[in-house]
Amino acid sequence: MKNILNKIAILLISCLFQFYILITPSLAFEPSNTKLYDGIDVSAWQGNIDFNQVKNSGISIVYIKASEGFYSIDPYFEQNYLASKNAGLKVGFYHYVTARSVEDAIKQANFFASNISGKISDCKLAMDFESFGNLDKNSINEIALAFISTVENLSKKDAIVYSNAYTATNIFDFRLSKYPLWVAQYEVSSPTVYNNWNYWEGWQYTDEGEVPGISVYVDKNKFTPDILLDSSSNIPPVTDSENDAPENSGTPFKTITIVYGDTLSELAIKYNTTVSILVELNNIKNPNLIYAGDSLIVPIENSNSSNGTNNNGNICTTTYVVQKGDTLSQIALNFGTTVTEIASLNNIKNINLIYTGQILYIPTESCDMSHTLYVVKPGDTLWGISRRFGVSISKIVMLNRILNPNLIYPGNVLRI
Repeated sequence: MKNILNKIAILLISCLFQFYILITPSLAFEPSNTKLYDGIDVSAWQGNIDFNQVKNSGISIVYIKASEGFYSIDPYFEQNYLASKNAGLKVGFYHYVTARSVEDAIKQANFFASNISGKISDCKLAMDFESFGNLDKNSINEIALAFISTVENLSKKDAIVYSNAYTATNIFDFRLSKYPLWVAQYEVSSPTVYNNWNYWEGWQYTDEGEVPGISVYVDKNKFTPDILLDSSSNIPPVTDSENDAPENSGTPFKTITIVYGDTLSELAIKYNTTVSILVELNNIKNPNLIYAGDSLIVPIENSNSSNGTNNNGNICTTTYVVQKGDTLSQIALNFGTTVTEIASLNNIKNINLIYTGQILYIPTESCDMSHTLYVVKPGDTLWGISRRFGVSISKIVMLNRILNPNLIYPGNVLRI
């Protein structure tokens, strides 16, 4: 009897070992090629870059942010493209997707392809879709698939999915796995993705890289040769005029976050534009229905608004999200101001009636012109916010004195 049990045990161990051998390759997540290039990805947040120094430091590939959303072109896009090409670097482009429907995705793909038309891309065109709001998993994948397939169709170039490891494993599904992956995962010896992809063509391994020629932190990457296109040629023009930017597209744009109490008419006055232009820029169906926390594209030329000032442009302010149990008098005391000043600045009729989650402008002695204010939206993570604004997670944590980086709430106002 004992011999029979021993034989059964040996058989079971043997079966388990063979099963392990069979499944282990499916869990492997390796680079697509053993040869690796050092690379970076940049946007306006890196400011002026000396790409000759970058090249001399050993960097071979640079991905450049081209655009975001429907009409926002990175202000350093042209400069970064020309300077990196002149330095002899291999260049790729990426677009930050903000679409909330398949229709939006197709429009943004048209905008991206139109923006980079006529330029030479050495690398696959990258889709950066990481902020999902209240979208469900299926909608996220449909939007991503619509965007990336449209980009390939319009540009006649191959495309690549940029994603953090969590999203690649848990949110993106098999429909996107036919496209190669550029994965972001920090503080690990090698990246790990458990579903859909078995290899990576790009690995963004830090957002606190230091590179000669760049005065601030920059994302550093490892790229395989497979991320390079088979041939470098001009991206063809996009002729679909239906997706062209509006007539005022020569005006520079920026993305703001709608705060509690905003209306389109007030924002139009603040940014020296019209409600109709804001409606067109943002594809708004109902001009009377906008939501706190949503992003809004606004023209910035001749704007009378500056970061740190109120709507009148003459009072320096900070922002505060009302917490449970707060009173105006306590808030005023904490910020060294008066209830009257806060009430006047925020058009508060009843000083005894404020709401949890309400965003208040607070007068301050000096203007903070060096930081952007961002209102956290449902589904936001510090990682996603850091990628959108091109700054490190640690910097956001430090600026906002965040105790737990995994715990942020919709309505929180962050300095970026």
